[in-house]
Amino acid sequence: MDVVIRTLAIMEFRFRIRVHRRVPRLDKYSTSSAGEAAAFIDLLPIDERTSRDLHTDKDMEGSLCSPNKKTRREAKRDRLSELPDDILLNILERVDTLDALRTCILSKRLLRLPAMFSRFDINIRSLTRHHGRAWLSLGSSTSTDIALCDIARYNNALAAVTEKILCASRLEVPVIHELKVTCYLRPDECLPAITRAFACIMATHKVDNAEFVPLVEKPFPECTAEERECYAKVFNFCLADCPAAFAGLTRLCLRSMWFHKVDIPNILTTCRRLEYLLLSCCRVGVYSVVLQVEHAQLVELHIEHVHFVAVHLKRVPKLQRLTCAGWLYPANPLSFGYVPQLSKLKLVEAGVSSTKNLQFSQLLAHVPSISDLHLDFRSEKIWVVPESPKLLAPVFGKLKIVNLDNLPEGCDIAWTMFILEAALSLREICITVWDHWCTMVKDKDNRRRRGYCEKANVEWEPSASSGFKHKNLVKLTIYGFQPDENMVRYVRRIMEVAVNIGEISLHDRKTDYCCHDKIKDCPSTYPTTAEEMDMLRVEITKGLGTVASPAVIHFRSK
Repeated sequence: MDVVIRTLAIMEFRFRIRVHRRVPRLDKYSTSSAGEAAAFIDLLPIDERTSRDLHTDKDMEGSLCSPNKKTRREAKRDRLSELPDDILLNILERVDTLDALRTCILSKRLLRLPAMFSRFDINIRSLTRHHGRAWLSLGSSTSTDIALCDIARYNNALAAVTEKILCASRLEVPVIHELKVTCYLRPDECLPAITRAFACIMATHKVDNAEFVPLVEKPFPECTAEERECYAKVFNFCLADCPAAFAGLTRLCLRSMWFHKVDIPNILTTCRRLEYLLLSCCRVGVYSVVLQVEHAQLVELHIEHVHFVAVHLKRVPKLQRLTCAGWLYPANPLSFGYVPQLSKLKLVEAGVSSTKNLQFSQLLAHVPSISDLHLDFRSEKIWVVPESPKLLAPVFGKLKIVNLDNLPEGCDIAWTMFILEAALSLREICITVWDHWCTMVKDKDNRRRRGYCEKANVEWEPSASSGFKHKNLVKLTIYGFQPDENMVRYVRRIMEVAVNIGEISLHDRKTDYCCHDKIKDCPSTYPTTAEEMDMLRVEITKGLGTVASPAVIHFRSK
């Protein structure tokens, strides 16, 4: 299938030149499914890459020419159109829908395929990436700018295409497997047109998965309070204008919106099928509000940098995955009611001096079903209290996988053993030790003003007896391994305790391309030669007896 997808990309170049030289206007196919496809393809802005692609295609055709007539005939042969419909649909439904439509315009046969689509990803990025640069508030590490005067034009084009696509008669496709629309959140007529198109297709088809991603025009730090409130008002208007569209949503992403106290409960009530909800940089009412979450179908909840005192999961019977990143108050960020299926918990926080240390025996007292725990410390303060196995065993009884990300470098990691002592069913633990200079505040005065802590070891004393053995741990992974006393001692302790350990993977630092200064100023001491690795294996296993085999230790520099 990958070969076919690459073939599609290559053949698109060849088809482009054919479109511009030979294919007549497509609006003459007015009544067929091909005509419908042509009608909404005509709404798409012309790709600014066309002239460059034409030049590339001409060069490609020249390179394919050969004195041999058979070779020339093979070069001109349209292998793409020889593929059966199901394979072509499989290919086209894997890419952005607007890009798929651009491809369908390249031959008469492909023009009838859009009416058979059962998966749609209608994304405004498909327009903006070809016509200037756009800020898309999607949490990416790179941000670009687009003239605000162009946003309305792109939104209008997207709304027209969405309406044309979703409201077209699709008797051949009774079930829509995936439907996703990403557009800008603006106080104009575009959003109602998109939501009504959602409602139209939901009224006539079974839609398995439907997602709506409204984007804001500016990154969160540049938004004023009035703008954030305006975004929330626009969204609430769409919700009230066409509740039928939101009633069928299974995924919803909300960013940079300041709601009133009743808005989030109203959203959850209206979106009855919702299975995934993202709240990023949002606020509800005044700062002292505790967000109450109650929903019958919600499976995954992602909360990041929200202005709530806490989030109380009152009754979410199907919730399985929960992410909470960047809480703003010195209190437990979460409280749990009825969440019997919650199995995966991720907590992310760059701790400061006022960040409350979490005690899992209290936080998870009503959640004994956690099997996958992910903690990201963002290279700052460790905000977890090592507790005794007697307190933690009831809440860690089903824990099987633990990820500890971005532990500060130079600090002892022995405290993580408290998890092994309490989680006797644990099978895998992954530790990443990394000072990410590009995201950390490095200036000492600035760190002091913001309340960041100096590096310090976590105080911890082993609670288990000296003969403690862990029988289920089979894999240890460490990213950022350096052959110092701290890490060598830790690996030795794991090999001594975990009697059935099968793999210990020791990786070098996760080098990001942005951290050039760190790579230069703090070079890694990770072993690079086979001789150094063998010597380190001997050092780690020395004195541990025959149960500690050096063969389980793997150095993985890449």
